[in-house]
Amino acid sequence: MKIKFKITALFALLVTIILLVLSISVHYFTALQRTEAFKRRLKGRANNDGQLFSYFGDSDSTRAVLYQIDSASAFTLHQKSVVIFNYLDKPVYRYNAPEIDSILPDKDILKQARVKHEVYYTAYKRDVLAFHYTDNRSRIVVVVAGYDVDGWQRLKDLRDILLTCLFIGIAIALLVGYAFSVQLVKPIKQIIYDVKHITSQNLSHHIHAGSTQDELNQLANTFNELLDRLQESFVIQRRFISNASHELSTPLTSISSQLDVTLQKERSTGEYKQVIQSVHEDVQQMQQLTKSLLEIAKTGTQGSIELNEVRIDEVLLKVTADVQKNSEEYKVILQFGDFPDDEKAFLVFGNPDLLYSSLRNIADNGCKFSFDHHVMVNLMFENDNVIVQFRNYGDTITKEDAEHIFQPFFRSAKVSPIKGFGLGLALAKRIINLHKGDIKVHSSREMGTVFTIILPSLKAFAAKP
Repeated sequence: MKIKFKITALFALLVTIILLVLSISVHYFTALQRTEAFKRRLKGRANNDGQLFSYFGDSDSTRAVLYQIDSASAFTLHQKSVVIFNYLDKPVYRYNAPEIDSILPDKDILKQARVKHEVYYTAYKRDVLAFHYTDNRSRIVVVVAGYDVDGWQRLKDLRDILLTCLFIGIAIALLVGYAFSVQLVKPIKQIIYDVKHITSQNLSHHIHAGSTQDELNQLANTFNELLDRLQESFVIQRRFISNASHELSTPLTSISSQLDVTLQKERSTGEYKQVIQSVHEDVQQMQQLTKSLLEIAKTGTQGSIELNEVRIDEVLLKVTADVQKNSEEYKVILQFGDFPDDEKAFLVFGNPDLLYSSLRNIADNGCKFSFDHHVMVNLMFENDNVIVQFRNYGDTITKEDAEHIFQPFFRSAKVSPIKGFGLGLALAKRIINLHKGDIKVHSSREMGTVFTIILPSLKAFAAKP
């Protein structure tokens, strides 16, 4: 069922329930008023007959007078019946009306009437009142019955009016609800139309949000933000594929060219050795590039890697030793801040190999781009977080470059002469994010370039989403 029909049905159902409640309430209270009004009429009739019977006494003449009075007033009370019982509960007067036997009360009703003064009940669609009349001359129970023609007719007319209004109200509710739902669904249909016409080729096309600040406007803005992120992802993906293809084709082209030139004529052993050495370097370059690409792919999702408790200080010690072993020019100066009392503060939850790879990449970059090939590493602990800072002094990173520095294959024009692929920082950021951490960069001439890695401690990791 379409949402506009659901809205129409719900709106009509709500209006129907309200109208039903109002109609039933009006009918119920009107019926109560009819009952009370007719009860007063019966009570007045019973009181008059009781006064006359008590005043004139129990005699044939009294009964004759009462009969004449009841007959004369019969037209004001439809299907009127009157029965008077003495203190022994014996009927001493009857007004011959139709079905008089049907209204005769039993002894329990007479007893209740003497106790409660009056008892009201219905019998064969007639309202009956058993009224206990007492004075210093007599103690009698006057039973008066009648059919409230006008009252029941008014109730019937009211019921017909209420039913008519109910059906008219439901019809109006359906029409108004449908018109309301059409207007409500209209911006949703526009959103659907816009989304259907968005492809990978026109992600810049945004959904019209409108001027109202409602939930639909928020939905449209959320879609637009999603489209912006998708467009950015597509751009990064295209750039990544282009850069990866270029980086892979460069050594392949070099290998192919060298082999073609070598095969054109016979070469000496030294020349063959020189070509093989050059090809070997190109192959190593391709191997390093492929390894980096595979590591980036491996960090795609958290579920694809095994996470354990890792001592971050031990990882840093290994990084320091390996970086300095790789190059005699490189030097890593490792500094520790205030040691926490709890040794578990050194623990983070993660993959030791990936953490080593990310920290190694940043340390390598720090040494590579530093003027003196030195990098200072500081390990600190703050607010359930493990903080690792890498500081070096080289060319400063501009604000524009800092915004793209963690993108794959991004290389600043300042460092283009230095060998590299531009994958190290991208890989490091993915690994840090995978461990629910964050990495920031700040660069200035006075303070140097500082990469700050923030990793949640073992306790804080479980609390993070």
